[in-house]
Amino acid sequence: NKGKMREKINAKVLFDEDSWNRFLAEVPKMKLITPSGLIERLKINGSLARAALRSLEAEGKIALVEKHHKQMIYTRITNA
Repeated sequence: NKGKMREKINAKVLFDEDSWNRFLAEVPKMKLITPSGLIERLKINGSLARAALRSLEAEGKIALVEKHHKQMIYTRITNA
């Protein structure tokens, strides 16, 4: 085995009840919301993270800051 193998995490492809509730509770309170941040925290795969963030944005719970073809940056909505 040449070189160091990166540890592969078993990311979820669909939300189960617990992770969906955790997503709805945690994500709108985060200051910086990115798909890669969700992948780390919730152990979900990238396409699920992007789809979930789009649905939260459509509901008006988070706001898009910057959209790039590789990375999207969202933030929470503050009532200031």
